[in-house]
Amino acid sequence: MQPKREQKENKKETINNRLYPPTLLMTMTAFTVLLPTLRPWVLPLPLFSGKVAAGFPSPADDYVEKNLDLNELLVQKPAATFFVRAQGESMLGAGIHPNDILVVDRSLEAVPGKIVICALNGELTVKRLAREKGQWQLNAENPAYATIVIYDDLDLVIWGVVTNVIHPL
Repeated sequence: MQPKREQKENKKETINNRLYPPTLLMTMTAFTVLLPTLRPWVLPLPLFSGKVAAGFPSPADDYVEKNLDLNELLVQKPAATFFVRAQGESMLGAGIHPNDILVVDRSLEAVPGKIVICALNGELTVKRLAREKGQWQLNAENPAYATIVIYDDLDLVIWGVVTNVIHPL
């Protein structure tokens, strides 16, 4: 099954009244894969040097340490990085919720313990890669979902390793 590709060139997209640079969208089954543009926008935002107390309040520190660009923070290798929106609840234990955006790096090696995006028999899934007793597995991070044992007759392609999760509150 070939993914459908739509390319929007030289147009800025408006989503929720915000302007975004052109993106390459790949739609496959129930996932939308968002690939970074060739020339990502740089949007440096202030990063305050003080820590925010999650327990008891502390005096605010108004010193701006530096400007922070989220592309710089989340994307280490732009040519090898894409974004995908998660669906389902199989990875709740790993902090991946429905509609979260996953940052995926295709250049990283998929080793046991890493969370990977893979096409399994033509359908995309996100799971933790594991190897137990010499057998490769894809583990969910929710006890309500079964482990997928990888056999030779399965069609499995690992697309990349999840490096970050963008999770709205």
